[in-house]
Amino acid sequence: MAIPDVTVLGAGILGLSAAYACARRGARVRVIETHRVGAGSSGGVVGALAPHTPENWNPKKQVQFDSLIRAEAWWTEIAAATGCDPGYTRLGRLQPIADDRALALARDRAEQAETLWQGRAAWHIRPATEFANWAPVTSTGLVIHDTLTARLHPAKACAAMAAALQGLGAEILIGDHAPTGKVIEATGAAGLAELSGHFGVQVGNGVKGQAAVLGYDARTLPQLFVDGLHIVPHTDGTTAVGSTSERDYTDPTGTDALLDAVIARARAAVPVLRDAPVRARWAGLRPRAKSRAPMLGAHPLRPDRVILNGGFKIGFGMAPELAEMAADLILDGQARIPPEFDPAASLPKPTP
Repeated sequence: MAIPDVTVLGAGILGLSAAYACARRGARVRVIETHRVGAGSSGGVVGALAPHTPENWNPKKQVQFDSLIRAEAWWTEIAAATGCDPGYTRLGRLQPIADDRALALARDRAEQAETLWQGRAAWHIRPATEFANWAPVTSTGLVIHDTLTARLHPAKACAAMAAALQGLGAEILIGDHAPTGKVIEATGAAGLAELSGHFGVQVGNGVKGQAAVLGYDARTLPQLFVDGLHIVPHTDGTTAVGSTSERDYTDPTGTDALLDAVIARARAAVPVLRDAPVRARWAGLRPRAKSRAPMLGAHPLRPDRVILNGGFKIGFGMAPELAEMAADLILDGQARIPPEFDPAASLPKPTP
């Protein structure tokens, strides 16, 4: 390959997406990954592309909405170009309505969604009986069905994107290689740890998540959000459940009794899962910036580079729009980035 126009450090979902956005615009792109494509949280099993609630609207929620709307064409294009199935399907999500207070809140959000979601998705209130035994247990007999939520299979999506990049002439190198050209650093939890070490305060960190894959085929049904858990059917006939959010841990990739509790809660919430066998157990670190928003802008330590990090729980859902923003910045110098995404939002304030 000729000297690249852009080098992306990190082959997780944000790095791959930024590389893809640049390559689609004709840039020569090289991706350098120290471990493997889809390492870390990008190789997970859950894959819930879920929106924030349609209320208290802000730029972060708008970017996420735009990204979730963009996602269908994005992943369809990648699947068509490669023949690889990323597992993307937009079937929405069910949430139980617990009591009258929750019902009033759901009705208010349904009204706001009519405007905020621009008629492109809805926040419905439905009888749980419409979804038979897949509906979560609910004392009111009602559930929220939002039609914006989608799903994909994280590891398969990363593999499909890597294939799409190579189809566009991009290069993916594994190991320790020096970057050339313009550089995007999408190095996840390790990159946040470097920043925290440099500044001597917590700029961001890896939050451990544990999840499981159950042998239950609900591929034609919406995903569920119950008791803080995501229950996500996949196109391969399995159902993922997760996850924990652990700030303190000794083994970042080990599973334990905390995952057993997640599985038990999922089975209690959705009785049809009670006898579903556990096919796989997974754990990994999700990169969370101190601001809780993704970081996108000049790298705090290497300002000639762009940092793209902190996807945390919404990285896959935000990836298409963040990728286009990163490509605008690195290729054209155009910064259409919300202030909340500025890396400075997670850095210690300068001393007066």
